[in-house]
This record gives sequence, C-alpha cells and structure tokens, in this order.
Amino acid sequence: MVQQACIEPGQVRKEAAIKTSACVYHFIYMKEKIVKNHEYYMRLALKEAEKARMIDEVPVGAVIVQDGKVIARAHNLKEKNKQAYAHAEFLAIQKASKKLGTWCLDDCDLYVTLEPCMMCTGAIILSRVRNLYYGTKDPKGGAVDSLIQIKQISHLNHHPAVVSEILQPECSRILTDFFREKRKRPKRDPASFRKSAMLKETADTENKNDQNT
Repeated sequence: MVQQACIEPGQVRKEAAIKTSACVYHFIYMKEKIVKNHEYYMRLALKEAEKARMIDEVPVGAVIVQDGKVIARAHNLKEKNKQAYAHAEFLAIQKASKKLGTWCLDDCDLYVTLEPCMMCTGAIILSRVRNLYYGTKDPKGGAVDSLIQIKQISHLNHHPAVVSEILQPECSRILTDFFREKRKRPKRDPASFRKSAMLKETADTENKNDQNT
C-alpha cells in the first residue's frame, strides 16, 4: 500500500509565497537592468552634448544602438558646418546608415538628450528607427510629444516606440546652463552669419586657385 505524503495547508501557502517573491524579485531586477541600460546610453549621448557645448553649439547629443552596440554618435554642428539640418539626431542617422549600408534602421534604437524637432522626427520615421529614447522635452520645438504628438498621426507608415525623460534633470540642466550663459553675451548680428559664410567661400576659392596654379 502506497502512503500519500501529507502536505499541510501552511506549507502550500509558504511555497506559493516563495514562488511569488521570486517572480517579483526577477521582475524588479530585470526592470532595473533595463533602466540602467537606458541610462548608460543616455549618458553617452550627454557626453556628445558636452562636446557640442565646448564648441558653443546648442548642447544636444545622440547615439544609435544596434544589438546593444553603439554604431553612431553625434552632436549638434549647425554653427560649425553652417547647415541648418546638422542636428545631433540627423547626423547620427546619417552615420548609422553609412555604417550599415542601408537607410532602413528598423533594428536600431536612438538615444537623444532633447526631444527631436519636426525635421529630426521626420528623419526618425523615414529611417524606421525602432525605439526613440529622449531625455527632456522641448516645449518650443519638440515634435514627438510637445508641439506635435506623432502617435496621433495615424496615417504615418511607421511609429517608433517612444520613452521620454531618461536622465531628464541632467539633459535639461546642460541646456539651461548653456542658454543662461548665452544670454549674458552680446547678441550676434544676423548679417554676420552671411558675412562669415562669404569669407569662408572666398578663402576656399582662393585656396583652390592656388592649388591649380
């Protein structure tokens, strides 16, 4: 005759509690790990933003990640390159596409310190970036959640998953400090932009002529 083991009700509840605790612990551990990964990549983007600040560009930085590996880094270069589109996200997308040999970045994630503008949001959508992670909102020019909510535009053929406010205080602070210092300086004459561009073009032409002679 086989004797059946007697399991007390208290023991069943204890084992159930242990299993539940283990599941909760695993969930919390994985969530913290994911958050730390996001913060790690955003800190890399912040390093790019600091590079921009050092050359008196608006301090915004971006990195693109594929399979846990950073494949592109960039920061604002609008003033240096004399190009309105030289935003961190746009330049990072260009670098990633060149590296991968394709315009389609559907297995890539973009981390940027500031909510993208209309131009960069368009580039993100057109390049099929999988996930967009940004640091702080841009109430004056943000085209993801602030001025425009891309999730509400149903006719778009691609919508990246969006997570915002990663390291928000740090991402906001570097911009606030930059513009606070900027306001203390004399305002730049808009004509100086054209003048400096003309001088550069003249110098380039003279250098080219010297090389040909």
